[in-house]
Amino acid sequence: MHDGKITRRNMLKTLAIGVSSTSVSGVVPLQAARHAHHLISEEKGNTGGLGYQPKFFDPHQWSTLRKLCDFIMPRDEKSGGALEANAPEFIDLLTSESPEFQIRLRGGLAWLDGYCTRHYSHPFFDCSVEQQKATLELLAYRKNSTPEISQGIDFFSFLRDLTVDGFYTSQIGIKDVGYLGCDIMSEFPGCPPLPEI
Repeated sequence: MHDGKITRRNMLKTLAIGVSSTSVSGVVPLQAARHAHHLISEEKGNTGGLGYQPKFFDPHQWSTLRKLCDFIMPRDEKSGGALEANAPEFIDLLTSESPEFQIRLRGGLAWLDGYCTRHYSHPFFDCSVEQQKATLELLAYRKNSTPEISQGIDFFSFLRDLTVDGFYTSQIGIKDVGYLGCDIMSEFPGCPPLPEI
């Protein structure tokens, strides 16, 4: 019998369905995304120093996912990146409750390792940084699509969207865009001037 409570599982399923049924990148309901980030923070604080334990990805996939998220949204002088914002954990948590995500992400990671093994004799994670960057540069643009890499382009596009959602719904991402919330401003100074090019 359903008692009307929102369970962790129901919240994550709803969030995963919301992401997959719309174009992601900022469309994830903020309240649900915050709940997911809260669950991640709670787990990181309650594991006796073990940190977050992946719910879906095996150790090799998890390492590869973290590497990809770091390439997609690296730390810079202004803010932490995808790793600091727990984007890989966000993706893993959503994927653990979404069969569609499981197929797309597991298949995409397998494709990426196969591609790199054929071209560089190593799975993606074990390639040099130059080889990793060259591969991602190829996958980053739909104009590069060929029958060999079209699946990789689709995978990387989907992963970028999830990484961006994971980042910009985190506290780090919200701070990065300068979101002020519902604060009342006594005066509006106007838009800043455009830089000269």
